Amino acid sequence: MDPITLTTERLLLRTFTSEDTEAVHRACQDPDIQRWTTVPSPYAREHAVDFTEQTVPDGWHSGTMCTFAVLPREGGPLMASIAVTLRTYSGTWEIGFWTTKEHRGRGIMAESVAALAHWTFSRLGATRLEWRAEVGNTASRAVAEKAGFTIEGTMRASLMNKDTLRDAWVGSLLPSDLGLTSPYAYLPARG
Repeated sequence: MDPITLTTERLLLRTFTSEDTEAVHRACQDPDIQRWTTVPSPYAREHAVDFTEQTVPDGWHSGTMCTFAVLPREGGPLMASIAVTLRTYSGTWEIGFWTTKEHRGRGIMAESVAALAHWTFSRLGATRLEWRAEVGNTASRAVAEKAGFTIEGTMRASLMNKDTLRDAWVGSLLPSDLGLTSPYAYLPARG
């Protein structure tokens, strides 16, 4: 799959390139990004090189992970990273993201999630988009809820981070939540 670019009213979402390596390295020095995401800790420059020059292009090439740098639409610094990763061949994808410290609290990530969710359903044929975050990551949960995810509960020992299994909140978004049609019929369980 070839990388694509998405735009919103304020944002440009495009693939990372080697020119983003230094910005990724700087962003991932943030203790909150290291604490709440699965980026290595400590985060060395070679981790950023591997991410921008190997992980991101390989994900696009295989069609199993589509990763975007989030920037101001009119130009400016890296604000965030967001990706969808294929989880099952039945059409479930998982979304993950981080935002640089100076750009948090402005609705940037919720706007990015909305754009990427719409693209994932309409172009990748996803049947379900999942969000997971370690229990306690209230900022990530607030973004998921603002973007329309239904929080489904807590999964014990379902997230591996820094060689430790952790409990995770899980939420889902379906095409119908965005007014889109799913490629398959859905029969919800009766309460």
